Amino acid sequence: MHSLYICEQIKNMGLEARFSEYRLEVGTDEAGRGCLSGPVVAAAVILPKDFDHPLLNDSKKLTEKQRLLLKPIIEQEALSFGLGIVGEKEIDKINILQASILAMHKSISAMPLLPEFIIVDGNKFHPYREIPSQTIVKGDAKYKSIAAASVLAKTYRDALMLSMHTQFPEYNWKKNKGYPTREHRNAIRAFGITSFHRKTFRLLPETS
Repeated sequence: MHSLYICEQIKNMGLEARFSEYRLEVGTDEAGRGCLSGPVVAAAVILPKDFDHPLLNDSKKLTEKQRLLLKPIIEQEALSFGLGIVGEKEIDKINILQASILAMHKSISAMPLLPEFIIVDGNKFHPYREIPSQTIVKGDAKYKSIAAASVLAKTYRDALMLSMHTQFPEYNWKKNKGYPTREHRNAIRAFGITSFHRKTFRLLPETS
């Protein structure tokens, strides 16, 4: 009985396939919200109900190698997926929350299929057309489609940051991906800011 109970507990920790009863339920998530530079990138993914992969999880819990392994599998197996990008200049204009939601809207618009229901990682979202939606805190660790979206958003954004790194290698974006690491902030102190930095963010701790 004890081993059976453990197996059931492990099973219950798995990601759910659906929140709603709709077949075309899309999960959406973003990457790069807390960065000092670069865009925010969102992805939207509709998975088949029977999709499963042992590695699939919240992208933050995966290694880069695992994310890159999952990326083509998700793209091949998804019923539909799309990407949305909002750059640093737009982020400075409308703020990061609105930019994140806009990127998610763009990712849904980029899909060839129109979803019937939307599940969103987090607790903030604006209505998209007249499609019903549900925000889910830590949804990327609860639902397969949001986890898949988090993997695509993260891998595509990392690729963009790698491209930006070639223009400004002194900030080492290929490693820190624009996040506020000590190394990144020391580079800002030494070299100033670039056109890719978010000017409305607190780039250095002592700035207001």
